[in-house]
Amino acid sequence: MSEIATADKSVEGFLGGSAQTDDRGGIIEKVVHINRCAKVVKGGRRFSFSALVVAGDQQGKIGIGFGKANEVSDAIKKATEASKKDFVTVNLRENTIPHEVVGQHGGGYIMLKPAAPGTGIIAGGGARAVLEAVGVKDVLAKSLGSSNHANVVKATIAALLSLRTADSILKSRGKANAEKKAL
Repeated sequence: MSEIATADKSVEGFLGGSAQTDDRGGIIEKVVHINRCAKVVKGGRRFSFSALVVAGDQQGKIGIGFGKANEVSDAIKKATEASKKDFVTVNLRENTIPHEVVGQHGGGYIMLKPAAPGTGIIAGGGARAVLEAVGVKDVLAKSLGSSNHANVVKATIAALLSLRTADSILKSRGKANAEKKAL
């Protein structure tokens, strides 16, 4: 009984408001989810942990990592290292996203909409962690389908990667960027 209580307390300590800033480049890491798995053996239960971590520089770069170990801290360390290995760049416009987009991964869908300045991040769980790490300040999000943390995080990243700026769309069509004229 005491093993279970100790394991529960260690998991709670890591989930509560866990955002760390790295000294090297201003990279923040957020622990999205920690899962505990129990294997029943002759002497009792053996616990193992898996951690899902999001890392970003709040300038448009983001990475996710998944780590597994027999201790919570080791799982988080592995996931953090994995999240820093493959950063991807996202197209942002000021403090929000350029246009509405829907992302999908597995059974998880997420809809992202740009919001007016001062709105904040209206999103839950894994989507909020991804949006904060990438540097979006004003956005509306709705998670549809699966509530699996990994699928929601990956769907959010898929949605962010599909964003395109107006300049890139015009360039792909072979048109010059038209300047806006006052009426």
